[in-house]
Amino acid sequence: YISCFIHYLTQEEKSPATIVKYTREVQRFLRWLSQRELDKDIVVAYKKALTQRYTPAGVNGQLTAVNVFLKSIGRPDCCVKLMKIQRHMFCQEERELSLEEYQRLLAAAGQRPISLVIQTICATGIRVSELRFITAEAVQSGRAEVSNKGKRRAVFLPDKLRRLLKSYLQKQKITAGAVFLSRNGRPLDRSNIWRDMKALCESAGVAPGKVFPHNLRHLFARTFYALEKDLSRLADILGHSSVNTTRIYTAESGAVHARLLGRLNLVVT
Repeated sequence: YISCFIHYLTQEEKSPATIVKYTREVQRFLRWLSQRELDKDIVVAYKKALTQRYTPAGVNGQLTAVNVFLKSIGRPDCCVKLMKIQRHMFCQEERELSLEEYQRLLAAAGQRPISLVIQTICATGIRVSELRFITAEAVQSGRAEVSNKGKRRAVFLPDKLRRLLKSYLQKQKITAGAVFLSRNGRPLDRSNIWRDMKALCESAGVAPGKVFPHNLRHLFARTFYALEKDLSRLADILGHSSVNTTRIYTAESGAVHARLLGRLNLVVT
C-alpha cells in the first residue's frame, strides 16, 4: 500500500516534503486501522479519535493525507469531510515575531552563516524549502527562479542582500550551485536551519515559540503590506494562488488592532 501510494504521489507531482508528510500520516492511519475492514464508518471513527488528540488544523492535515490515500486505492466512498475552521482575524501575539526581535536574533547570530540564512529568507519572503534556489548564479543575476508546488516564480534579491551573499560566496569559494550548504555539501534543509535558529533564542531574549523559519516569511509579508498595502502583488511575490491565503500572513495581533481603534478618537465623553 505504502509503496504504491508513494508512486501515486510522485505521479501526481507532489513535492518531496508533501510525499514525506502524507506517507507518515497514512502509515499512522494504517497502524490504527490494523486488521479491521476499511469502510466509511471506520474512517469516521478515526476522525473522531483524532479530534480528541489534535487541534482542528492538525486533524485536517492528517485527514487530507488519508483522503488522498483513499482516492489512490479507489475508495473515494470512504473519504471524510474536514473540520470547519473559522479564520482568525488576528494572529497570536505569543507567536508573532516583531522587527525588533528579528534584529536581536541577527545580533545574537553575529557573523555566523545562520545570520545570512535568516536575512535571505526574511528579505525575500521565500519558503525555507525554497532556499536551495538561492544559488551563486541567482546572486550574480539578482533573480532566482523558484519552482515549488507545481508553480514557477521569479524571486528578486535586494542589492544589499546580494552584496552580503557575494562576499559570503567569495569567502566560501563557491562559484556555482546553492549558496548555503551543510557540512556534507548538500543544500541546508529545514531541520538544520530550525536547530540553528532555536540556538539563538536565549542569547537574543526571544521566546522560542516565535523562532522558526516560516515566521520569517510572515514577518516579510507584514512588513511589505504595511508599506505597500497591495495584497494581490504580495500574493504573487509569496507564490500564493489565492489572496485569502495571503491575508493570513498579513494579520496583525489583537493588541495592534486595539491600538488602531484607540486612535480613531470616536469616544468623546
